[in-house]
Amino acid sequence: MGIISIEHTDRLFWLGRYSERVYTTLRIFSDQYDSMLDLKEEEYKDFCRKQDIPDIYRSAEDFAQRYCFDEKDANSIFSNLNRAYDNAVVMREEIGSVTLSYIQMAVYAMNKAKQSDAPVYELQHVVDNIVAFWGIVDDSIDDEHVRSMIKLGKRVERIDLYARMHMARKELLREAEKLNRRIGRTGLSYNRKSLAHINYLLEEEKVDYKELVDEVENLMQ
Repeated sequence: MGIISIEHTDRLFWLGRYSERVYTTLRIFSDQYDSMLDLKEEEYKDFCRKQDIPDIYRSAEDFAQRYCFDEKDANSIFSNLNRAYDNAVVMREEIGSVTLSYIQMAVYAMNKAKQSDAPVYELQHVVDNIVAFWGIVDDSIDDEHVRSMIKLGKRVERIDLYARMHMARKELLREAEKLNRRIGRTGLSYNRKSLAHINYLLEEEKVDYKELVDEVENLMQ
């Protein structure tokens, strides 16, 4: 296994986080709303509060459009996808051109959805390409450390998002079990007290979601 610089390790980690953020955010949209253009005002405002993003949107319709597609909105799904792409490009040598291509195809699909009269349908292609990206990470990347860094980012981001959206405890437990198995393989320094507290919080029948988010944010510091 080759030596990977701290900068590249960080990029692999955030490639995992940003790709997961795109995937889960789109899935939350499709699960919670019949159509992004039919969002009720209180629903999108609640979403912004839970995700801790500023409510800069004029209406539910404006939110549905800009939060998905506005590249000038730093919190938009498109902006997060572009960040995933930027990290993937820099790490092309480590992850391979085929792996990078699925992030590229997700960007193409996002651009197509932005121009579509049926964006929710077209956004499914973004989701499909992210899923394919994760599959090719396992299939094509030989370096276990590279795979583990991407997967660690994915798992940390998923727990963070699930906690913010108050997902069921069983879903969080499932992700925490995977995090526990993965984090030791990376060789990274992490906050062991935060990891122990995450596991403790998920043992409780009633999850303290705010405290869980705080511990996840402290985990890799």
